[in-house]
Amino acid sequence: MPVTLEDRPIEQVKEEVIDVLIHNYSHGIISNEAFERRLDKVIETSSHQEMLDQIQDLDAAPDDTLKKQKEQQFSVNYSQTAEAETETLMNILGNSDRSGVWTVPRELKVFTLLGGSTLDFTNARFSGPNVTITVISILGGDKIFVPENVNVVSKAFCILGSVKNSAPSVASSQAPTITIEGLVLLSDLSIKIKTTMKENFVAFANKMKTMFDGNSKV
Repeated sequence: MPVTLEDRPIEQVKEEVIDVLIHNYSHGIISNEAFERRLDKVIETSSHQEMLDQIQDLDAAPDDTLKKQKEQQFSVNYSQTAEAETETLMNILGNSDRSGVWTVPRELKVFTLLGGSTLDFTNARFSGPNVTITVISILGGDKIFVPENVNVVSKAFCILGSVKNSAPSVASSQAPTITIEGLVLLSDLSIKIKTTMKENFVAFANKMKTMFDGNSKV
């Protein structure tokens, strides 16, 4: 006997519905405007039925190509090579930037004095499931960008400064966890997502549409 719709995990239903939307948009069945309008409703609602309502008139069979591409696009990247256990970044009257594709050590120490730093984990490769970032920031500004598919725990202690954490606290139990601790003194520390879930899905859907359009012309 099949499980009733309301008893199914809502994140699983959301993923299946978004797959169907991307499939139909990438094959030219619905327009860009319709895709984004329906995607907004799926992301915003907490109702199983409202999610399914967005695909009632669509082909509900995403092909294997989409599933494989999606897995590659949205899965967490783990490094295949060993990386140093600890790395230290010093920012004294200066700035440092870690972004793009880079391998994350298990422990990262950031010391900022009258300077700033940017750590962007969007395309980073993780050495393991747990990363600890120790921030000591004095009269500085530090920014940490994280993807939505990681867990973030903020334990930084703030004195006459600001710590703003707008990143998700719970992703998947199998996703890596970034723990941020340390001292922020007369400084600003921001932790946030660089791109939203919708932006990521729209970019992926456009990529798939371009790929299918190219294949159809061959």
